[in-house]
Amino acid sequence: MIKFFHTADIHLGMENYGKVDSKTGIHSRLLDFKDSLADIVDKAIADKIDFFLFCGDAYKTAFPTPTQQKIFMTELLRLQKVNIPIISIVGNHDNPLSFGKSNSLEVLDYLPLPGLHVVSKPEIIKLETKNGPIQVVGIPWPTRNNLITQKKFHLKSSKEITEYLSKAVYEIILNLSEKLDKNIPAILAGHLTVSTGIFSGSEKCAVFGNDPVFLPSQLALNCFDYVALGHLHRFQNLNPKGYPAVVYSGSIERVDFGERKEEKGFCSVSVDNQIDNSGDKKRCSFEFIKTKTRPMIQIEVYLKDGCDQTEQILDEIKKYDIKDAIVKIIYHVPDGKKDHVDLQEVQQACDGAISIASIIPVRPNITRELRAVLSVDMDLNTLLEKYIETKDIEKKQKDSLIKKAGELYNELALEQDDNLSSDEKQILFKTGEAKELSI
Repeated sequence: MIKFFHTADIHLGMENYGKVDSKTGIHSRLLDFKDSLADIVDKAIADKIDFFLFCGDAYKTAFPTPTQQKIFMTELLRLQKVNIPIISIVGNHDNPLSFGKSNSLEVLDYLPLPGLHVVSKPEIIKLETKNGPIQVVGIPWPTRNNLITQKKFHLKSSKEITEYLSKAVYEIILNLSEKLDKNIPAILAGHLTVSTGIFSGSEKCAVFGNDPVFLPSQLALNCFDYVALGHLHRFQNLNPKGYPAVVYSGSIERVDFGERKEEKGFCSVSVDNQIDNSGDKKRCSFEFIKTKTRPMIQIEVYLKDGCDQTEQILDEIKKYDIKDAIVKIIYHVPDGKKDHVDLQEVQQACDGAISIASIIPVRPNITRELRAVLSVDMDLNTLLEKYIETKDIEKKQKDSLIKKAGELYNELALEQDDNLSSDEKQILFKTGEAKELSI
């Protein structure tokens, strides 16, 4: 049996929660991702696996800090030291958006490290492991950087380029699959988007239409024993009833609260390299192994009227084990009531947590009153009628209000007009013609 670990989406540099660790000076979230990666490498060394397969997105961005690079390289060197070959696929987060710039993993190609393979373009890698040979078809994230420099694509829309990429990558996979040795186990490894894949957390905000998308059937070719994928953060097998399995190992740590309920880990895969008499490959098996991750706890409280608001939140917090967790609190304020929550007291109750992501009040939506449609060319009576129509006022009372407002308006107009004598003002006021005067 040939055994390997399949992992992806390490995302070193995710520091959206947490704080700087006082002992190391490193952000606590970076340490969380580091510990998860180290845990996987520890298991790989203990199990003496045949090779380590990483399917993309080593860092949060294509421009990692020296600290992030040191963490990633340290773990790779631990594997390399015990002669475990490494295949690393370039993901979308590893790729710079600008044409001509190197991806964040490209430097590894220039290091004299035997057994380290970085897949930045589609290729077949044949590994000679201690338990026999195996073939890996590597497909990195399909970028459009090279296309935009070609004249024939200058007038193409984003959708047309995306569709072209999907077709072109599928043809590449087909062409490479035809070059495989049928007597040797084969793995397809890529950083791709499958149409039936489930996005989670912050991924849901991604512009799905810009991703080249593939059907499970386009990847689950019978020449492969296992399809290892990176990009989607949730562990999932998209070909559960067929062969081969099309598997996202998921991210190794929770990235945001959208992933708070998901288990994180990696896949341990075993492939039988023996061929039966019929010439068919024997089946491949895999197991999802959980890693220890930082708990993310979301506490939601619907406050009741007549009880102390702060106490209600504190009572709800006590129901959770928040020690060393990242906590998010959402409380709903009753309709028509003021927010009297003592935020300082709530924060003190969360002292055991490593971080409070947020404390969010939710208030009922207030129905806005219908506003009258008014314009400057309307006279006073029309303006008043339009305004009073939006209020719950009886017709008799409405007429009385309009009449009284007209009298006040006329009186004010007379006082403002210095060109009229007192006798003229009295005459105009009594006849009601003062409303024609400009104030």
